[in-house]
Amino acid sequence: MSNSHPTPSVEEPAAVFEALRPRLIAVAYGLLGTVDDAEDAVQETWIRLQRTDLQSIDDVTGWLITTTSRIALDTLRSIRRRRERYVGPWLPEPVETAPDPADSVTLADSLSWAMLVVLETLSPAERAAFVLHDVFGVPFIDVGQALGRSPAACRKLASRAREHVDARQPRFDIDTEAHRNVVAAFGRATASGDLEALLDVLAPDAVLTSDGGGVAQAHPAPLRGAREIAAFFAGIAGSGLGLTVRPTVVNSSPALLLFEHGQISSVLALGIREGRVTTIDAVRNPHKFHGLRSLTAGD
Repeated sequence: MSNSHPTPSVEEPAAVFEALRPRLIAVAYGLLGTVDDAEDAVQETWIRLQRTDLQSIDDVTGWLITTTSRIALDTLRSIRRRRERYVGPWLPEPVETAPDPADSVTLADSLSWAMLVVLETLSPAERAAFVLHDVFGVPFIDVGQALGRSPAACRKLASRAREHVDARQPRFDIDTEAHRNVVAAFGRATASGDLEALLDVLAPDAVLTSDGGGVAQAHPAPLRGAREIAAFFAGIAGSGLGLTVRPTVVNSSPALLLFEHGQISSVLALGIREGRVTTIDAVRNPHKFHGLRSLTAGD
């Protein structure tokens, strides 16, 4: 009797890949911070699967996650060098998610906006170990396969990353109803340019960070303080851009979409504490709008 494994059909790995595709994209997105790069990594995984001897794969799911992680990690090391030449602050690419976490349909919801921002401060290896193990529950033995390190080394990387995330991730309110009220108030004040209303909803030490990437107008350095930020938004409202706003949720965090003459111009990810907006991350680079459900005010 032969002890060889039966040859898997082409359809079986293809079906596993399609079923796992949302998780693979979420893993790659957690490592890279951009939807386009994540989708490219997963597409490359599919190409490699087609070129691989299926008899050599004992666990198709594990192989797909490990391969996607390796590709994404290689990409991360490369784009980190590109981001050093990025014009102005670099922010992750926002993905619209379900308003209620209970209605979450993608694993991108596991990555809050605040966490994604902090992940940018980690080394590629630390980020990979943390995202794979702490966010997506990949065992350290498989994390080691993806990183080319021992499970013990990966455990240390994840621990170090966890300390950084815990120390640097801001603590925001989690009351969903309170968020809605604050976001609505901030949205109304932004659209109308009401300076006093803006000052009422902004924390005194609020910080606005803008990402234009050199292709959209944005402040090259963060704006600090409620009065300076309020004056900035009041100026936009009065500049004849036909500004309209829409509340949304990006990466499980409260946010506003800003439209100029009906076209998306900015995504504002908001940090809220004690009923005030404390951080505003404004993504204005149009190349980072792939994760939005609507690009026009009428959608």
